[in-house]
Amino acid sequence: MNQKRNLASSRSAKQTHPRLPSATARQAVGTPLFAAQALAVAALFVPSIAYGGPPEVAPPLVEKDLLRATPGGLTAEQVGKRAAETSYGVKASEESLRAAAGRVDAAWANFLPKLTAKASYTRLSSFTPPSLGSGGSLVATPSPAGTVNPPVLVAANFSFPIILNNYLLEAQIVVPISDYFLRINEGYTASTQAQEAARQDVATARAKALTEGKSAFYNWLRARGAVVVAEQAREDVKTHLVDVKHQFDAGNVSKADVLRVESSVAASDVQVERTKNLAELLERQVRIALHDGDGSDSKPLSPGEALEGTTAYIPGTLTTSREEAWSKRPELKSLSANVAALRKQSNVIRASNYPQVAAFGTATYANPNQRRVPSANEWFPTWAAGVQATWSPNDLVATKGNAADVDGKIAAIEAQMQQAKEGIDLEVTQAHQGVRESAVALDATKRQLTTAEEAYRVARELFNAGRATPTLLTDAETELTKARLDALNAQVDARIAKVRLDHAMGRDAD
Repeated sequence: MNQKRNLASSRSAKQTHPRLPSATARQAVGTPLFAAQALAVAALFVPSIAYGGPPEVAPPLVEKDLLRATPGGLTAEQVGKRAAETSYGVKASEESLRAAAGRVDAAWANFLPKLTAKASYTRLSSFTPPSLGSGGSLVATPSPAGTVNPPVLVAANFSFPIILNNYLLEAQIVVPISDYFLRINEGYTASTQAQEAARQDVATARAKALTEGKSAFYNWLRARGAVVVAEQAREDVKTHLVDVKHQFDAGNVSKADVLRVESSVAASDVQVERTKNLAELLERQVRIALHDGDGSDSKPLSPGEALEGTTAYIPGTLTTSREEAWSKRPELKSLSANVAALRKQSNVIRASNYPQVAAFGTATYANPNQRRVPSANEWFPTWAAGVQATWSPNDLVATKGNAADVDGKIAAIEAQMQQAKEGIDLEVTQAHQGVRESAVALDATKRQLTTAEEAYRVARELFNAGRATPTLLTDAETELTKARLDALNAQVDARIAKVRLDHAMGRDAD
């Protein structure tokens, strides 16, 4: 009697809910095999189709728009570029570059001869100047007429005038002849190398922000896809609940089986809420990468890039990728420029061991002019020119210590360069492995998803026919949900793996 009732129930289920054609049937009507595989991948982006079951099962309410590409929506490239443009780390690096450019301008100014101008006014105190002789100046007195005696010198009053108001206009030019070769040129080159290092630091910050922005975008799509999968899993469990209730009414399952499925429905509600919260959190992360304010008045973000159609990226050989990374990574360029700058600074320091030769010239226009004797209360010009050499033996002691300090910094940065190259080598290797793994995962998860869908369909039909336990159907639902998540993760991981490989090879720095 029970067998007849189960058979009738199975027939009713098959008549009211026809399942999708099998692969053999699709091939019979001329559908290519790859279309069947594409249909399996599309299960990530369309609602699940319930096979069998009573007619009162409601259609699944899956948020299909979560993964649908919206015209004019955001893309990974847009998020990455915007993140690179608005990153505070990039802005800090740009300010450091601005400071380095200012030091280059200051170093270039040292090539110009040093020109100084001076203007002064001095008020002198008044006093009674002393006179020459006993009474003043010496004056010759002629002898009486008709005598042969020499003239008689008689003391007369004579003194230098005191000019209380002194005015001075002076200009001086110094040409540092030896510094042009030993200090100034080396210092200017050091400044330009430091500026190049700062420019590479900006490129490093931008590449990092670009990569993080793209990764945030794809992780946001992953979270939105997880919401879709959670919704699909919940609808599958709800359909299972309807099926198990009918089987309970038919006497094929116990009340415990019904309660167990009802508990699964409640758990699926919690999982849906968690995935929605995660999607909101990662959307906030994208807004932060875009620096889109607090997002309170902003429109909801919509993706302009879909995950369907993700293809595996085929990289070049590991050796060529490693060499490309070593030649393009801005971190290595920055360290190399810093080493070159420090070497030039070391040359500037060691230049103190040699005398400093300079040519100078001075033009003076003063009232009174001190070089004019006796002084006169009038403007009078004079000039002077010469060459001077200065040297201090104390510089030998200071130079040795300062040069040793710079040499130590050079050795430290060179060691950092070797460490950075090893780190980049490992990063490129890991990125290569990630790309290769994502290629295998894309193909494997497609097959696993197709298998899980078919296993779920068969398990549900057997359960509705009374030939399978609720546990078997629950396991099939779990495997289907896992296959959907694995397929979603494979698509996202393939995109992120390509982004990370481009970053590891320094392509995003271009």
